[in-house]
Amino acid sequence: MKNATPRQQEILDYIRQTLRQVGVPPTIAEIADALGLKSTNAVRGHLQALARKGLIELMPSLARGIRLLEQQAEAEAEADALPVIGRVAAGRPVLAEAHVEKYCRLGPELFQGKADYLLRVRGLSMRDAGILEGDLLAVQRTDQARSGQIVIARLGDEVTVKRLRLEGAIAYLEPANPDFETLAVDLERQELCIEGVVVGVIRSEWV
Repeated sequence: MKNATPRQQEILDYIRQTLRQVGVPPTIAEIADALGLKSTNAVRGHLQALARKGLIELMPSLARGIRLLEQQAEAEAEADALPVIGRVAAGRPVLAEAHVEKYCRLGPELFQGKADYLLRVRGLSMRDAGILEGDLLAVQRTDQARSGQIVIARLGDEVTVKRLRLEGAIAYLEPANPDFETLAVDLERQELCIEGVVVGVIRSEWV
């Protein structure tokens, strides 16, 4: 981390945390309070050192005048990469930052359609469709799907990967493994949210 001292690293981590949680950088006073520093001058000294090391940019005319330069570099590096989504917490959006394990650059020619993210497979419910534990599914974000497509679906708080079959007002979420049960959803009574459709599979040993 460009020779940041332990205290400077703490400040960087707190700036990142505040940006994630609040959407704006902290003030100097907030940094001092969070890290138990009695002097805001000490915080200013650390921030100026971080700026000299090229990790942040200071804008003295602004109360929250801190910009993470590493954040810009990461954003540029990840612009053409797909986020790899790990275990999805109940009730949380699939693409929540906390679920992103890493980013992968993969050519679009690998998939049958545009992929927006990669979802790591948990379990063996789609085994007979060639989707195994640890594989990555290339997913196109959409809230629409046709009968027969493999979808990422949300039922209540839970996200599942199944093949969609539509019969009138009933949507069936079918596993590709006889050890698992088909889920039937009455669309007139229950809400079924489609998070995306699968456009490719990447074997776990390839990533």
